[in-house]
Amino acid sequence: MRDYRGAFMNALILAAGYATRLYPLTLNKAKPLLEIAGKPIVEWLVDNLIAEPDLEGIYIVTNDKFAADFQKWATRYQTQHPNARIAVINDGSRSDDDKLGAIGDINLVLTQEKTLSKSDLLIVAGDNLFQEPLARFIHEAKPAIATVAVHDIGDLNEMKKYGVVTVSADDKVTHFDEKPENPQSTLAAMALYYYSRAVLPLFATYLADGNNPDQPGRFLQWLYTRKPVKAFKMQGQWLDIGSKETLETARRIFERSGGAS
Repeated sequence: MRDYRGAFMNALILAAGYATRLYPLTLNKAKPLLEIAGKPIVEWLVDNLIAEPDLEGIYIVTNDKFAADFQKWATRYQTQHPNARIAVINDGSRSDDDKLGAIGDINLVLTQEKTLSKSDLLIVAGDNLFQEPLARFIHEAKPAIATVAVHDIGDLNEMKKYGVVTVSADDKVTHFDEKPENPQSTLAAMALYYYSRAVLPLFATYLADGNNPDQPGRFLQWLYTRKPVKAFKMQGQWLDIGSKETLETARRIFERSGGAS
């Protein structure tokens, strides 16, 4: 545990992928800008974040192909929500072949935006949707050095598609395995993380050691053997928009329910 009193946070939305599995839908539109129940996926995420009292700013890291589209959306959103502080960061990539990878993008933003290292950082994939508000996750994560959100899929066979987490009785991550052949748990690591400011310099260390720059769960897999990582079990619907089928499922659910509760 740490003394987190007075700890401020920023949020970083990962949106630099090319979503080739969703072609042609994402050929000329970034996946987080696809609409669900009348607004882009990224807008559902930002709506879920902006009410946080300790939030300093929201950063969206994207690629050169879609940076202008995200900036246009951000400008419109900030006109409607004057207190929202959103910055769009262009990682300079133009295709799936020259992308930096999610962890590479995180480190780019931390390096470019020097003030980020002074606050905690919530990191979330731009194609994730949650019906549960993020406030409880943030509240529970603040006292810890690092926290990952997990969701009980309830089906061991399905777990072959996810990062699989094993936790102790006091909710500490004891094992992490990315898309294993023989899953030992039904707890899936979601692309939702809360890292205290003390952890942030370790992204550069991780990359300097030659580790995989893609898939944000890879950093978690490296981190939990070095620092205590807390697992927070998210309730409610979680939708990882990775295919046309999950996109249509999300549209049905959010149109019916009105999105996050």
